[in-house]
Amino acid sequence: MPDELRQKLVPAVQNAALILRVLAERGQPLGATQIARETGMNVSSAFNILRTLSHEGLVTFDGVAKTYRIGMGLLEFVSPLLGASPAALIRPALMEIAQTHQVMIALWQITAKERIVLIDRIAAPRIVQASIARESRLPVFVGAVGRVYAAARGLDRATTRAGYESVHWQAEPGFEAYWADVQEARETRMAFDHGNLFRGLEIVASLARDADGVPRLGLSSITIAGQHDSENLVTVGRALAEAGLRIERCVFGPGPGPGDP
Repeated sequence: MPDELRQKLVPAVQNAALILRVLAERGQPLGATQIARETGMNVSSAFNILRTLSHEGLVTFDGVAKTYRIGMGLLEFVSPLLGASPAALIRPALMEIAQTHQVMIALWQITAKERIVLIDRIAAPRIVQASIARESRLPVFVGAVGRVYAAARGLDRATTRAGYESVHWQAEPGFEAYWADVQEARETRMAFDHGNLFRGLEIVASLARDADGVPRLGLSSITIAGQHDSENLVTVGRALAEAGLRIERCVFGPGPGPGDP
C-alpha cells in the first residue's frame, strides 16, 4: 500500500474491522480477552470497540457467557450485494489494483475440464495494453495462472509435466524452470510468466479457491514488457494474492486451514 494512503488510515476503524474479521472467521462466540489476544490489542481497547459495535448492532453480546459474536446488523450493509454475481462483487477490488498499479487485470474462470475462460478484464485508463477477447479459452497450465494452479492443487511432478506439455509456448521456459516456479508459488500464492506464453508480455497471477480448496478463479496482471520493473511486478503479485484470499473469504466462504495445500 502506498505510504500516502497508509498515513490516512484510522487505527480505531482498522481495529474494529479486525475484530469483525476474527469473529467471522472463527464462527463462534468469543470473549473480549480472547478477541484481544487474537487481534493483538490490549483488553481495554478491544472491550471499548466491542461495546461500540454491540451498540450499533454489528455484534451481539451474551451477558451470561460474556461472549460476542457477529450481529444481524451487518446484513444492513451487505444486503445490496446479496444476489450479485461473483464477477460483479470481485470487479471493484480488481479495479483498485488495476488503477493503483497501472495494469490490466484479467479474471479467469477455472473449469472442471482444466481450461481457463476469460470472464472479465479491467484496465487502468490510458495505458497501453494487450487485447484479449472475452470468452478466450486456454489450457489451465498456461502462463502464470498455470504455475499457481499446479501449486494450489499440490500436483506431483509427473502430473505437472503432463500439464506443462499440453501448452503451446511462444518461448518455452523449460519444465525444470516451470517446476521451480510451481514450488515457489506454493509458498507465495503468486507466479510469473516472463514472455514465455506470449513474447513481449509480462504476466503475474494468483487465484481464489472455493471452500473445498479447489481453484475456481484465476487473477492475472498482463502488461507489455518494460512497463514495470521486477520490483513492481512482485508488488502487483502480492496485491493479487491478497485479493485472492479476500475472494476466498467473502465469495466462497472459509477455505483450507493453515498447512493445507
